[in-house]
Amino acid sequence: MQFNHYGGEAARLAAALVNAGPADDLSPLLRAHGIHRPPPGPRGVRELRAWARERLAPCFTASGGRPLVPEALAERCAHVNSALEQAASLPRVSLHDGTPHLHYGPEDQETVGHVKASTAAALAYVVCASSAHRLGRCARCGAAYVDTSRAGRRTYCTVRCANNDAVARHRGRA
Repeated sequence: MQFNHYGGEAARLAAALVNAGPADDLSPLLRAHGIHRPPPGPRGVRELRAWARERLAPCFTASGGRPLVPEALAERCAHVNSALEQAASLPRVSLHDGTPHLHYGPEDQETVGHVKASTAAALAYVVCASSAHRLGRCARCGAAYVDTSRAGRRTYCTVRCANNDAVARHRGRA
């Protein structure tokens, strides 16, 4: 599955924020997902944790790698729309690297606002340009993930979880 740099990486950032533990330092997580701005202070970290819990987490539900039924699709879209409303971003075309591409806020936007706008827009991009079921929850551990596989049928966050589940099923049969 092809993602643009901003949409794909920001969607993976949304999943990473949802999966972040309460004591995890968000600065390395933000850098790992392409946010090269000053790290948020304690208030900003609290705001991002609340954003992940209240707006991003509901966008990721278990779908078993299958397209969503109409009711679940409507619910997923409502959650994404809620995030978009709360982010209140103003998309604009940027030329900072010489190539036109979208940014979801002004160049000088503070980090928390930038993360909110980028993650909300990225989840909308996945739902509209790919498929809503690509925002999933791991069948083993419940972690949020963005399914970037070609077939779009992932049910686990990592190969490790898939293998651990297969081993557990095998041992259960033995």
